[in-house]
Amino acid sequence: MYTPFAFVDVFAEQPLTGNPLAIIPNAGALDEASMRRIAGELNQAETTFIMPSQNKSADWRLRSFTAVGHEVFGAGHNSLGAWWWLAETGVLSLKEGKNHFVQEIGGHLLPVEVRREGTRLESVVLTQSPPEFGNICKDIGALADALGLTPDALSHSLPAQVVATGAGHLLVPVRDRSSVTQAHPDRQKLAKVLKAVGGEGCYLYCLEPVSPTSTAHARFFNPTVGIVEDAATGTAAGPLAAFLVRHGVVKNGATVVIEQGYEMKRPSVLRLEVHDSSVKLAGRGVTVIEGKLRLQ
Repeated sequence: MYTPFAFVDVFAEQPLTGNPLAIIPNAGALDEASMRRIAGELNQAETTFIMPSQNKSADWRLRSFTAVGHEVFGAGHNSLGAWWWLAETGVLSLKEGKNHFVQEIGGHLLPVEVRREGTRLESVVLTQSPPEFGNICKDIGALADALGLTPDALSHSLPAQVVATGAGHLLVPVRDRSSVTQAHPDRQKLAKVLKAVGGEGCYLYCLEPVSPTSTAHARFFNPTVGIVEDAATGTAAGPLAAFLVRHGVVKNGATVVIEQGYEMKRPSVLRLEVHDSSVKLAGRGVTVIEGKLRLQ
């Protein structure tokens, strides 16, 4: 018994950049235990299974698992890469301009927009959940220690706060890009800090990007689900964009560009469109591997 699979580099303009995502199409016949085992075999940060939706209002249902078997939700690279594959392979019927779909993921129905210019697939745009602003981490010493930084490396102009647009992550501002680069988290200590504030992962960022067209430079660590570091994290970039708008760093209605993955030699570009409580995540992808997986 064989099942097809593909790898898509998400938030990438060229192969071997961005955040790699494993995709299993036509996964409706697989049970949950098999999905977890396949995710472990493909050994990516996340593997997404595409299946018919259980809700008549949605076009497709997605389920995503980390390599160690944790199911993850939210509209991030796990979702965007799957829709890029659906569009690129001709599964979706597309016209010029904006094409609208609905995805079912984690019990939620979320809009998806696929943009095409002529014959060129331009981008996939995901609407995330409205931002929710959670706990602020007040133990800066413990947070800095967990990240392998000194307390003075953290910026005090903005709070370290848990924000969610589908998944709640602790957003941690630091003074400069060198502080982002020098971070080397202790997974156990960081997991303890995240548990105390109710955050799933940690998005370390500064407002000193590499590219002059970017707004922020970031790294993502998630010891709570077994991710040492992630090259591009849409479920963290969305909260950061909403947070920066809330604090007046960027204007409401502006496009926020976040760069990530540089320290992993996987440069990624995430574009966020924020307008009041609406947060949209836009990006591109490159299919780099196609094959078949033997299951029996």
